[in-house]
Amino acid sequence: MVNNQESAFHQQSVIVNRVSKGGGIMRYVNGVLLSIVVLFFPMAALAGSLNSPAAPTSAASAMYTLEDIYNRLNANTQATKRTGAFTEPSAAPGSTGHTLDQVYEKAIPTQVPKTGQTGSDLPGDDGDLQKGVAWPTTRFTDNSNGTVTDNLTGLIWLKNANCFGTKIWGTAVSDCNTLAHGTCGLTDGSSAGDWRLPNIKEILSLIDFGQFAPALPANPFTDVKGEFTDTDYWSSTGATNAAGYSWSLSFSFGTLCRCLVSNTYYVWPVRGGQ
Repeated sequence: MVNNQESAFHQQSVIVNRVSKGGGIMRYVNGVLLSIVVLFFPMAALAGSLNSPAAPTSAASAMYTLEDIYNRLNANTQATKRTGAFTEPSAAPGSTGHTLDQVYEKAIPTQVPKTGQTGSDLPGDDGDLQKGVAWPTTRFTDNSNGTVTDNLTGLIWLKNANCFGTKIWGTAVSDCNTLAHGTCGLTDGSSAGDWRLPNIKEILSLIDFGQFAPALPANPFTDVKGEFTDTDYWSSTGATNAAGYSWSLSFSFGTLCRCLVSNTYYVWPVRGGQ
């Protein structure tokens, strides 16, 4: 009788042990599955749709190539997407592309553009070395809606560089803030608040130090005031520790001035940027 009870107890222990081990295995499997759900699905949601933006037969399915991205980072070369339907290449691509490592090496966010100066007075000066990010072949694009895009900075400028005439600084700021579609030749659909008075670095980015009167590269702008007798253009950057002063820029040579805000200077609105 005792032996039978011991045998029954042993069998129950074996069953309990197996169930316990099985439960451990199930807990492990469930843990793995839960990890996959937690890690994968949020990433998939953040990645967005992986589907093509359009059918291959549509021009809307066109995308920039890795080579296009490399050339934009390396020399600011503007690329164009295909305009028609996708067609199978007749031959395999050549060895002209670049690796992701090479693209990464060019993706440096602190690069500074060239100044535009090409004349040199001494070895090692700016005109000799010409350091900086190369300007795009087509520096400016006329958008045919009263705006011009700077393909170097991505900023969008009012095509008419003298729509407002000369204003004191405070009025220059408010005039830019209220600029919208239907004024100053704009047909871009913009609203009040889209435009602003550029800061000093934004307006200075237009300067070509290889030119003067005006100190600008070839462009489609109209009525730029950059002759020697013209006054400055206002920026939105106030002068630190100098109440009543703000920074302005002359387009005759690209010179800066910390000037009284009561002075009347030209106004050149901009939009876009970081």
